[in-house]
Amino acid sequence: MSSAATTAGSAPTAAFGASNPWLIAMVVSLATFMEVLDTTIANVALRYISGGLAVSADEASWVVTTYLVSNAIILVASSFIAKRYGRRRFYLLCLATFTVASICCGLAWNLESLLVFRMIQGFAGGGMVPISQSILADSFPPSKRGQAFAMFGVAVVVAPVIGPTLGGYLSDNFSWHWCFLINGPVGVFAFILVYMLVQEPESLRRERAEMRSKGTRFDITGFLLVATFLGALELALDRGQTEDWFGSNFIIATAAVCLLALAFAIPWLMTHRNPVIDVRLLASRQFGACVIVMLATGAILIATTQFVPQVLQTNFGYTATWAGFALSPGGLVTMMMMFAAGRLTSMVQPKYLIAIGMAIIALAMWDMTRLNADLNFGFFVWSRLYLGLGLPLIFIPITAASYDGLRPDQTDQASALINAARNTGGSIGVSIASNVLAHREQWHQSRLVEHVIPSEPGYTNAFNQATQFFAGRGSSLLDAQSQAMGWIGHQVQTQASYLAYIDVFHVLMVISALMVPLALILRRIDLKQDAAPGGH
Repeated sequence: MSSAATTAGSAPTAAFGASNPWLIAMVVSLATFMEVLDTTIANVALRYISGGLAVSADEASWVVTTYLVSNAIILVASSFIAKRYGRRRFYLLCLATFTVASICCGLAWNLESLLVFRMIQGFAGGGMVPISQSILADSFPPSKRGQAFAMFGVAVVVAPVIGPTLGGYLSDNFSWHWCFLINGPVGVFAFILVYMLVQEPESLRRERAEMRSKGTRFDITGFLLVATFLGALELALDRGQTEDWFGSNFIIATAAVCLLALAFAIPWLMTHRNPVIDVRLLASRQFGACVIVMLATGAILIATTQFVPQVLQTNFGYTATWAGFALSPGGLVTMMMMFAAGRLTSMVQPKYLIAIGMAIIALAMWDMTRLNADLNFGFFVWSRLYLGLGLPLIFIPITAASYDGLRPDQTDQASALINAARNTGGSIGVSIASNVLAHREQWHQSRLVEHVIPSEPGYTNAFNQATQFFAGRGSSLLDAQSQAMGWIGHQVQTQASYLAYIDVFHVLMVISALMVPLALILRRIDLKQDAAPGGH
């Protein structure tokens, strides 16, 4: 939405031509809805994907993280590409590629092919969102832009709400393939409307001609270094647990590539005339702190969206549909709170709202550490409601805080970086949570097994009672003892799983709590100025 900041106060540049701008808003919001939907629609379907492709749950989680990483990588380049080669052309290319990649994801024959298509889908989707914001900014006069961005924002907020529920319903009643195939007809419909309605503003054509005359080139070296850094970081985080971390030559090599890419990227980006990322923005106290807070927010949002449905399905026996329903009320609260947060941002310093939002999220994560086998559906609904209260107090105020003190020519870069931070944080959050879950489940199981010995009175009593129970149901004494031993082993595994999930929520709680003092170091801003619209 950053383009609104640069064009505020000027007449619209007629991106809609003779078309109704509200129709344009509906079309680009539909395309963006489809893209954001895919960040969460597969979360509740991971068990089906794991079973259908015969891979582990850890490997299936790559379906989420590869999309987020590729989405974040392209975000930093989308603004330049659109200006240099044409906004409308780039948008249509992204929309077409996203639609085709979605269909290919639904037709994937193994995990490797699914991840390749998912990566392509993420690249295409990441280019669509900032361009959608620019199209809206150019299609409406300044007095109407707020309403247009509100429609866009509601679409962005509703998509993650519907994603888990829709993904669960499709997986339970059809197959996980339809989580991706459903994008086919929607994408074709959106492509036709964009092709017919959206035109290239004359001002952008002149700007593109000027860039060509000056020989302005894309910073391909900087882009490749950033992409290598993010990709290697994700690979190391995802495979660290299964590869025994730095006991593995593969992890050592991946970490080395990640650090080398970062080491080369920083001096290159600081000295290049037209860098793909302005690292000086990240080095500033105000913007840098906002990026870190958004990284943490993305980590918590995406990790909980994946792991709450996972624990509901694996430990509580919920279907994918009902696991999605458990998240939906919290998303609706988030949508309603967006409007309240928007009003509060004009009255209360953003840093206080962000700190309050993070404190609420920390309490929501602490509430999830009460996880046990006796919890009902309402517990998970209420826990998600608490999270839904806190998130808008971060997303809206962080826009005002991150744009404070920036020049107009820096707002496109800032918007891309904030969006990239959210997606990268989501990917890192899923990886950290997956590793904590796997490591702590093994640790808890080892500790619990230490007590499964004949000298432990608790074990002896449980074994005898279980043996009597199975014998009373017609089993022979030998079979009853074998069944009792199997039942105790299952209980140990189940309890270790609960304790591991509790550890995951403890980690997320600590991350949230650490963001509170970081938010408070942000500068006070002038609330009388209109903040530039931010990322979705």
